[in-house]
Order: sequence, then structure tokens, then C-alpha cells
Amino acid sequence: MATGDRPLCLRRMVCALLLCAVSSGVSASWHWQLDARDAAQLNPAQQAAAADVFDAALAALPPAWRDADRLDVRVQWRDDLRAGVHGHSRGDRVLLRRALLDDWIAAGPAAGMASPPRRAALAAVLHELAHRYDRSPHGGLSADARLRDLAGWPVRPLRFGLRASGNAMADRSPDAYERHAPAEFVAVNLEHFLLDPEYACRRPALHAYFAAHFAWAPEGVACDPGLPFVEADAVDGTEAGASPLLQLDPARVHAVDYLFAEGNARPMSRWGHSMLRLVICAPGRAPGPDCRFDLAHHRVLSFRAFVDDVQISSLRGLTGRYPSRLFVLPLDQVIEEYTKLELRGLQSIPLDLSRGEIAGLLDHAATLHWSYDGRYYFISNNCAVETWSLLQTGVPRLADAGLRSITPTGLLRRLVRRGIADASVLDRGDAVRTGAYFPSAEGEYQALFDGARGAQPLPVARVADWFALGPAARARWLATVQLRDGAALLVLEQAARRRDDLALRDVLKRQLRDPQQAPRIAPALATLRALQAAGDGLSRPAQLLDAGYGLPFGAERDALADEVGAGARTVRGLRSRLEDDARAALPPEAQARITASDRNLEQLGTRLRELHHQTGGLRLE
Repeated sequence: MATGDRPLCLRRMVCALLLCAVSSGVSASWHWQLDARDAAQLNPAQQAAAADVFDAALAALPPAWRDADRLDVRVQWRDDLRAGVHGHSRGDRVLLRRALLDDWIAAGPAAGMASPPRRAALAAVLHELAHRYDRSPHGGLSADARLRDLAGWPVRPLRFGLRASGNAMADRSPDAYERHAPAEFVAVNLEHFLLDPEYACRRPALHAYFAAHFAWAPEGVACDPGLPFVEADAVDGTEAGASPLLQLDPARVHAVDYLFAEGNARPMSRWGHSMLRLVICAPGRAPGPDCRFDLAHHRVLSFRAFVDDVQISSLRGLTGRYPSRLFVLPLDQVIEEYTKLELRGLQSIPLDLSRGEIAGLLDHAATLHWSYDGRYYFISNNCAVETWSLLQTGVPRLADAGLRSITPTGLLRRLVRRGIADASVLDRGDAVRTGAYFPSAEGEYQALFDGARGAQPLPVARVADWFALGPAARARWLATVQLRDGAALLVLEQAARRRDDLALRDVLKRQLRDPQQAPRIAPALATLRALQAAGDGLSRPAQLLDAGYGLPFGAERDALADEVGAGARTVRGLRSRLEDDARAALPPEAQARITASDRNLEQLGTRLRELHHQTGGLRLE
């Protein structure tokens, strides 16, 4: 052998040894080895770094993964990977960016595995090993229906089991590349499952999924108590200075009900509305049936279209132009909205869920609240579809229950037929007293009106016709009321004013869309736009935080409390200003209606106080 051939021979010997080498730091049933062509290109320091990073990767893996067979990999450290790509996996070959080794060496052993350079190299190796594992008979995670539900590729309701091609879990992501495909989602999340001690707190449902698959979980940190929810539409009901940030403790949720708002004649409300009611116990009360009477603490999970224009458009609703978001609302507010304003009954039907299933459902609801920004379609992705998807993903047992439906009534029927919902509570005589049914206020209003008609001859027999008369026409009979009918007509006049407010909002929306009205409506339009922007921030709470992923954790929650409180104060101020600006923007006849309604309420209040004073009764303040 010629002397000049010795370096080449030595390199070949080193390559041969490396091809047979197995990382000695951690025992595993499968091997990694440097590719022969690649090994010759690495200097001794890089070869040692390659061994170190794979030792660290193997040490981070679950025992079941390390002990699996047929996972051998041949490794190449390359300089020709695409920009922004740290690794690539092809069969049993793993290609990695060579610069990661140099950064690993430069950081030095004292930097520790949490240092960015070492963390980047370790994450890249784990990512590619995850692809190798996922494609093996041991893995198959990216093809698992449960994983795809959690990841954000749900089954399409009208496509016979086919899944959505897009992924709407866009907010609070650790890496946007996870939404590229289910296989990338698995690899990205296994990185964080293995390396991030906060992963169980930030993505609890996914952490539970991986922990169950491997029958093992890495050591983590203690999670913050409670699940954070922002009550975006509840800011009017909060006390001045209070924050609508809810820290929900799953242990205080006694039960979950399917909350069904009955339909009415409006096209978008004909099939009702699907929601979930959380029966939350008051502080200090042990979970049990009596928690159903703690109505002030109950909350409602409701998927709604966030309408970011001045008028709801059926075309936009059909084509998915509105965002679909998960709102968290006080039950009292929902009862007021449906029974008193829209005159629709509410059915609250208990679901047969275990304590663990309730906790899992709430974990997934919190994840959707912070990560999901979907598109609302009146037909294929409406409140029923979203509620069904939440139930089957949050409660794995329900995935095979055949709940798929595109209407709230259809979902209710399926829940009852499968024995998941107990509709018998509606047949009991105490359904209203126990909160199983909240009737439309129309019957109550009619009873009050009938009582008033007994005191003086009113011009119509139906309360709906009384409301239709308008405030100016009603004033004639309100001026002569007595105690017997005055209190009833005061309640009805207050209800009429709230109903008028809803109708006048539609009038205002039409005004705001009319270019000819631009000079007169400019202040109201500017205030409305500012209110919509502020409301968008609260209804999509991920926008309130600049960094992090999944559920807010640690210091993020402190920052969040400040942001939500400031946002709530902004919304309250804008809504108050909009009342004045909107009134000025209404056409003259609408303004006259508001003025007449306010005058009726003032005169009725004065009249009743005088009557009470004359009869020695209590003054009405």
C-alpha cells in the first residue's frame, strides 16, 4: 500500500467503524448510524457531537419507543437542505442540517440541553425520529382518528367520513408547520411532549393522548389551577373594573347539559341553536344535584359566528365568510337573550358523562377557545356541527355514537336515542323549577297583559299586538293606569323597549350601509368599527398574547388578566358611546319611537310612585 493512500484508508476504516457503531450512552433495541458517505465529511468534533445529540435524543424517548424493533436509521448531516429546513426523513434515512452540529459544539457542555442551540439540534433529531416511528407498525399516530380530531382535521358532516383538508387550529401554535399535514403535527408535538415540561399544561388533551399511547410521560411542572376562558360577550354584565376572565375549575362542574334554544320563524333560527350548559357549583358547595340551583355560576359554551360587518349576510354565512368561535357566556345572559328578547324556550337536557369525561370535554373546550378560528357555514359548519365535534373529540366514547348532524334538532334526537341525553326531565312537572326548561317569556307577558285588560279595556287581546301598536299609540292607555294594571304594563313596556332596541339595531345597520347617509352616520360608524375591533380581540383571545402556545401558562396568565380587563373596559365605553352615536344616526321616525318609549317608561314610573304614595304603600324607586 502506498504511503499516500494511508489517509484515505484510515477514513474508510473510521467510516466502517461508525457504520457498525451504536450510541453507547443509552440502551435501545434499534440502532442509529452515520452514513458511510457522510461520516467521512465530519471532523472528529462533529462526529462526537453527533453521538452526543443522539444519546440525548434516545434518553428523552419513552421506554416503549426505545424498546421497539425495526426502527434503525442511517443518518446524514448535510449542507444542502432547503432554507429553513433542519431535517428530513426518507424511509430509514434521516437527513439533518450540519450547522446544527456546529452550533451544538459552539454552545459547549456547560450550556445544558435547554440552551437554544442544543435544544434546536435535539428537537430536529426527535422530529425526524418521530416520523420514522409514526410510519412504523408501532406508531400510526397520524392516521389515528382520535389524533386527527384533536389536531384539527375533523370529519366533514356531509362527506360520509371524509376529513377536512384544512386545519383551523391556527392560534397559539408552537410551530405553524404542524398544520401542514397530520404527520408533521405528530412530529412537532412529540418534540414538545418530550422536551417541554409545560406541555401537559398547555396542551392537556394531546399530552394525555401521547401519555396513554406510550404508557409513560416525561416529568413536567405543576399546572396552574383552573382553565382560562374569556367571556367576550359578558362584559356588560361585569361590574365596573371587573375582568371577564374566567378561571374554570373542572372539579366544580357537576354536570354538562345539552342546551337547546327552540326555533322561531326567522330563517336562521328555524332549527334552533345548539349549546352546552356547564352546571358549575357555587364556591363552598360540594358537587351534587343542588348545584343546579346555582344559576348565577353556570356558564354556556356556544359556537357562534363572529359578525365583523354591520349586517348579517346570508350569502356570507353560506360561503364561510364569518369566523366561527367558541363563546363562553353566563347562563343568566343566555336565558335573557332567548326567552325574553327572542321569545324562544330553552331546553336543558343532562348528558350522561362521567367526572373524567367532563374534565376531558372542558380541556378540549379550552383548547378550542384559545386555538380555533374556524369558518361558520349555515349548512355544513354551524352550531350543531361544532357542538357535535366538541362532544366527540372531548369525550372519546362518543366518537362512535353516530352523533353527526347538521341541525340542532337532529343532534338532540341522536343524543336521546343513544341514551346520552335524558330528555325525560322535560316531561316532569317540576321541569321549570329545576331549570330543565326555561319557557319563552311570551306566556308570562300574555298573562300580565290579560291581567291589565281586566282593569281597563285595552284595544287588543294579544300581547304581540300590543307591542305592535308602538309606544306613541300605547301612551293613551298608560296615562290612566291604576295599581292593578300599572305594574303589569310597566313590565311589558320595559320588554317592548328591549324588543324595539333589537329592531332598531337592524334599522341602524341598514343606515350604516347606505352611502348617502355617510356624513350623518360617520360618528356612529366609527364607533361601531372600533367596537367590532375590540370585540374581535376578546372573542379570539389568542390575539391578546404575543407569545407562547396552547393554554396560557404562568406569567402569561398575569399578562392576560390585565389585557382582558383593559379590553372589557374599552368595550363597555364604546358600547355606551355607541348608544348616543347610534341614536343620532337613526332616521327621524326611529328616533321618535325611542323618545316615545322613554317617555312612556318615565310617565309610568311617576304614575306608580304617586299611586303608592296615595295608598300609603311603599314608594317605587
